[in-house]
Amino acid sequence: MKKFIVEDSFWRIFPDAKIGVVICHSIDNTIKNQEKYEELLRNAENEALKYLVYEHLSENQVIKVWREAFKKFKTKKGARSSIEALLKRVYKGDQIGNINPLVDIYNSISLKYALPCGGEDIDKFEGDIKLTIATGDEEFVPLGEEVNSPPLQGEVIYKDNKGAICRCWNWREAVRTMLTEKTKNAFLCIELVDESRFKEFENALNELSKLVKENLVGTNTVHILDINHKEIIID
Repeated sequence: MKKFIVEDSFWRIFPDAKIGVVICHSIDNTIKNQEKYEELLRNAENEALKYLVYEHLSENQVIKVWREAFKKFKTKKGARSSIEALLKRVYKGDQIGNINPLVDIYNSISLKYALPCGGEDIDKFEGDIKLTIATGDEEFVPLGEEVNSPPLQGEVIYKDNKGAICRCWNWREAVRTMLTEKTKNAFLCIELVDESRFKEFENALNELSKLVKENLVGTNTVHILDINHKEIIID
């Protein structure tokens, strides 16, 4: 029985954070209608523009809150939140490309609500997955690379028994647990550090769940973890 556990070391830094999770089982993530997901992404890109009211990206509130959050723990130089990376591409007029249905869906939700979203293949986890503070010796091979690049000691990471799964909270994911067309059981997450946007956060979670159900069948459940609810069963 695998669990997702947000450890106390994380809550000591971010006591008011919320971690939203959609656990998906028996889904079909094969690509059948790429045009549908392209339309989903284009619509989300247009929605995202409303968050970019200032010329300098770092002055926009949805980015500023994550810049401030990243100052509270050790980070690799230049690391930014996943939502900043997506919004930067939209700001420059670069379209977000198709990857596979699950990734396309969570990228569209991330853009539409300007919240960091991510996903992993549950069947590739070794034991429990934890959101915690790195010791600095966790194995980590990032997407697109083949060389071990372990996190820094004091970095916020997702990890399992084999190593880190995502570095700098939501900056860079590991190749080992990435979502593919063969994924049947998935862990999807949305992260919140701005309490004033809790309703949007809830809406994003529910829409993420709805889109997965409508397009990839299977079953899924929605969870919100906070300082008073620190773990859930994921399989």
